[in-house]
Amino acid sequence: MGVSLKEPQDGDLGEVSDINVTPFIDVILVLLIIFMVAAPLSTVDVAVDLPVSNAQPQPRPDTPVFLTVKGDLSLALGNDGVPREALQATLDQRTGHDREQRVFLRADGAVAYRELMEVMNLLRNAGYLKIALVGLEDTGQGAAAEPKP
Repeated sequence: MGVSLKEPQDGDLGEVSDINVTPFIDVILVLLIIFMVAAPLSTVDVAVDLPVSNAQPQPRPDTPVFLTVKGDLSLALGNDGVPREALQATLDQRTGHDREQRVFLRADGAVAYRELMEVMNLLRNAGYLKIALVGLEDTGQGAAAEPKP
């Protein structure tokens, strides 16, 4: 409720029925600023409690098939070098024509991504769709784990 501060005719202050919206606008502006500051902060770090997997680890095959892409872009199946043209025939011989067998693909760190994808395309064209990429496990020791020449 407001009060009129004009000089009344009869000496009595009269009530004004208009709402004073200035405090209301101040509160709205403060809330707007708070939400403008808080909204970007809520999307930066989203805490997610992921469920734990109860899947059993897959058994390793007795004789895994390792295909290696060396630094000079040559291929090796196991410890034996193999030309790219003979990759399908050599894989069929090694797996007994079982194209459902998983091929473990590993590459030198100097191999470009494009070259690795070309080898994966060779495997796919040969009919081997189960490809596992092999890497070193990070033990947190950093450069101390690297062998010295």
